[in-house]
Formats: sequence, structure tokens, C-alpha cells
Amino acid sequence: MDIQAKLMTTAEAAALWGISTRRTQILCDKGKVKGAVKMGGTWIIPRGTPKPIDGRTKEAKNATAKLPQG
Repeated sequence: MDIQAKLMTTAEAAALWGISTRRTQILCDKGKVKGAVKMGGTWIIPRGTPKPIDGRTKEAKNATAKLPQG
């Protein structure tokens, strides 16, 4: 299989996730995108990687509320 079929750019991920390219880059920089690697000045993301949960939303607050306390 071609390597390009397995990877996507931040622009492709942004279009898929419905957010800006810049926001995708920030998420990668903060380590929020699983499997993202910076090669040179470009972030490379594995295809099929889910969009990270936005910590500013109710969805994120509900997800953290469900985490076990320990």
C-alpha cells in the first residue's frame, strides 16, 4: 500500500474534522492528535485518526466527568 494512502496532512485532517488547518496544527503541537509526527515543518497524521475532543465543549466536560477518580 502507498504511504500517502496511510497518512494525511493537517489541511486534509482539518477538512475531514470541520476545523481550521491552524487549529489542527495547534492540536498536533499540544500532543492531542494521536500518532501525529512533525517531519521538517509539516505535521503528518495517520489516516483514520479521530478528531480530538475539544476541551472547551460540554462533550469534553462530560467525558472527563465519567473518568474514574483515583
